[in-house]
Parts: sequence; structure tokens; C-alpha cells
Amino acid sequence: MKRPTINLYLQLHQPYRVKRYTIFDVAHDHLYFNDEGESDLNNARIFQKVAEKSYRPMLTLLERLLEDEPEFRFSLSLSGVVVEQAQLWAPDIIDTLRRIIATNRVEILAETYHHSLAFFYSRAEFEAQVELHREKINTVFGVVPTVFRNTELAYNNELAQWASEHNYQAILAEGWDDVLGWRSPNHVYQTDTSRPIPLLLKNYKLSDDLAFRFGDKKWAGWPLKPDTYAKWLTESDESATIVNLFMDFETFGEHQWADTGIFTFFGQFVSQWLHQYGDFNTISGTLAQHTPVDVVSMPHTVTWADTERDLSAWNGNALQREAARYVYALEHEVLNTHDHDLIEDWRKLLTSDHVYYMATKWHADGDIHSYFSPYDSPYDAFLSYMNAIRDVRWRIMQHRRAL
Repeated sequence: MKRPTINLYLQLHQPYRVKRYTIFDVAHDHLYFNDEGESDLNNARIFQKVAEKSYRPMLTLLERLLEDEPEFRFSLSLSGVVVEQAQLWAPDIIDTLRRIIATNRVEILAETYHHSLAFFYSRAEFEAQVELHREKINTVFGVVPTVFRNTELAYNNELAQWASEHNYQAILAEGWDDVLGWRSPNHVYQTDTSRPIPLLLKNYKLSDDLAFRFGDKKWAGWPLKPDTYAKWLTESDESATIVNLFMDFETFGEHQWADTGIFTFFGQFVSQWLHQYGDFNTISGTLAQHTPVDVVSMPHTVTWADTERDLSAWNGNALQREAARYVYALEHEVLNTHDHDLIEDWRKLLTSDHVYYMATKWHADGDIHSYFSPYDSPYDAFLSYMNAIRDVRWRIMQHRRAL
């Protein structure tokens, strides 16, 4: 019996967080992301902390597995802003990424440079960010991505049509039950578009066993052993040809701390799977071996976040909708200034994390939002963000006056 192929995909991203920016800073302080204190708004401090806890140990482990296991392969997605931060504050991470990518067994996926949800607000800005990301990845790592994943796996048929028209060879999405119905995520599907392309769907149950449940001592599966997990992957769906394990890179060491045993578990699991069960592959490698079995249509947007699996994690309340409305309304005026620094600051404000921090407590996953947020409350996140937008508007006015 042929065992399923594991498609391991890890998302690597860190935002530039807006400092505590008050109304009194508007028109005086044009640096929104330069907190130098001890709080979680200090971007350099947070990046270095996460690098030490997650990026370095996990990349070291992945590099060792690539050396020890010739059949080990996986895919990565790197936002442009996380690459920038690594270049600034941890260039050794860039060096490690270059080495593992050079093995030709690690595939880099395409996405928006600024980890934005621009597709749903401005198609022109979305396409500009995708192109900026392509250029960054090619410049730094010497590869051009051919598989697309949108921010937070936010997907619908319209996005699939765009990806098809722009010649991407495949696209990723969440394997949500409400969409799949009786079908399994453990097969290659195709998009509901005029020119279909392959669609790979996250197996959220098996992915979340690692991403969210691994270290929970109250979980019925704790402590999870490599052989147990391998059996879950093979026995949960006898028809499976693939298993898509999609998760944040920070699962390893940041969301699941080292003392949970996550690094040891993962290293043992990879070796055990390769020697006893099946193989690992990149997205493109899998597509060379498996053909689509059916069409999956998603007329409504599906994401991989929260219990709702829609965009409500980013637009579910009035604060979030107001912030998005104001920042995207500035698009043409900002771009028309041709001021590189202003445009770049504005694009950093499009990063989806900013509105994610504004989710209010009544939200079904409010605790999760609070865990990730560096602010004391969603309202504090909103106020700092809106004040920064006010300053962007002031800078636009200065450009007009200079004409």
C-alpha cells in the first residue's frame, strides 16, 4: 500500500509593529516603527527574541534533516518584511536560508511582500506587492516562485482566477469542512476557474495537532509521540494520496516552546516517516506526481484563521473596517507623491497584523488575538494606527504644498 506524501509548508513572517503613537506625534514624528523600549512594540527586540527561540533552532534542525535525509523536502513562504528584518537584525538567518534553498529541495512560494490583504481592497496594490515580493526573493535567494499562497491563506474563486491568469502553477488554501463537505483534503484538487490550476488544501486537523495542541497537557493526545502521529496521518484517511501540513514557522519554538519537546519530536518524526511510512515533497514536486481528482469551488473567502475561517479576524468589527477604509483610501495620493519613504511606510501599514490586533474581546477567538497582540487592548492598537494614518495624510499635504 502506497503511503501518502507529506507536503510540509511553513510560513515565516514578522510585521513592523506601530509604536505607541499619539495625536501629539502627528506632524512631528514620522517614524512609526522605531520603538526602542523593552515592550513588545520594539521590532528589533521581538525579531531577535523569536530568532533565538524559533528561527535559528528550527532552521538548524531543518538543515540537519536535509543533510541526513536525502528524501526530505518542504516548502517555505517568506514575507518581504520578514526578509528585510532578518537582513537588518539577524543576517545569519539569511545565510542559513540561502544554504537550504540551494539544496533544491526547499521551495519558496509567492505571496504579497507586506503580508497584506490588498487583494480584497485594491487589485493594483495587490499586484504591486506580489511583484515586489517576486523581485525580493529572486534578488536575495536567486529563485522565482511559481506556486501562490495569499496572506493567511485567504482564498476564493476570484483569487484562483487571478493566479491562473498570471501563470502560477498551483495555489494553496484552507481545507475547511464547510467547503469540502464529504471530501477529504488529502488529495490534489483543481480550481473552479476558466483555466483550472492545481489546488492544495491544508489538513487543518493534523496541522493544528502540532501548531496549537502539541504542548497542551489537557489534550487527549498529549504527549504526542512520532509513531502515534505517523499512524494518525496514515490511518485517518485510507484514501489519502497526500497530507498537507501547513503552519506558521513559529510553531516551532515560539508557539510551542522548546521545553514541550517540539524540536526533538519533529526531528524524530521526519526520520521515522521517511524510513517507515512515506515521503516528503515540495508543492511543485507533488504536482509532478499527483493529478487533481475533483474541482473545489470557494465563491466566498476562506482563510486559515479563527473558528469562522473567513476574513472576520481582520474586518469583524467597526475598528478594523474603519482602519482598513482609511488606509486604502490613501493609495493614489501616497503613490502620486513618488516619495519612497512615505510609500514604504504606507505599505507597512497595510500589513494584516495591524487590524488583527484590533479584534475585540467578543470575538470567538479573542484570547488568541490577545496572545499575539503587543498592545494592551484593541483600542490602543486602533488609536496608534489611526494616528499614524493621520501623519501619513499630513505628509501627503506637505508634498502638495511643495508643488
